Amino acid sequence: MALPDRYELICEAPDVEVYLRLRADAGLSPKTVEQGAAAITGTWFFCHVRERATGRVVAMGRVIGDGGWYFHIADIATHPEHQGAGLGRTVMDTLIGRIRAVAPPDPYITLIADPPGRRLYEKTGFVDTAPSVGMRLATSP
Repeated sequence: MALPDRYELICEAPDVEVYLRLRADAGLSPKTVEQGAAAITGTWFFCHVRERATGRVVAMGRVIGDGGWYFHIADIATHPEHQGAGLGRTVMDTLIGRIRAVAPPDPYITLIADPPGRRLYEKTGFVDTAPSVGMRLATSP
C-alpha cells in the first residue's frame, strides 16, 4: 500500500516526548519518560510516519527482539485523526519487511493484539496462536 503524498515514512525512532504523546493520543497505556527512553534505546527497529506540512508524527511502530529468530512488534499507534489512511498498514509492512530483509530464514514474529488492531494484524497475515496464549507476569502488590 502506497503512503499518501501528505505523509513521509521515517525509519528511526521519534523523540521520546513525541513517542509518549502519540501513545497517549492513540489510546495506548501511558508510560513515563524513563520508560519511553528505554523503549527507544532497546528497540531493534523503529519507524514512524509524519505529516510533510507540519512535521507532526502521526503513526509509529517498533520491533524488539534478538535479531536472530525472535521479533516482537510493539507500539503500533496511529493518531485518531489520521486513521483510515493506510498509515498503520504502511508501518506494519515496513516493520515486517525489515525483519524479512535482515533476519535469517523463518523468523518468529509476534505481537499482542488489542481489539482495535486485530483487523489490521489479520490483514497483514497474523493469526491466533491458539492453543498457546499470551501471558504476562502480574504486578506485585
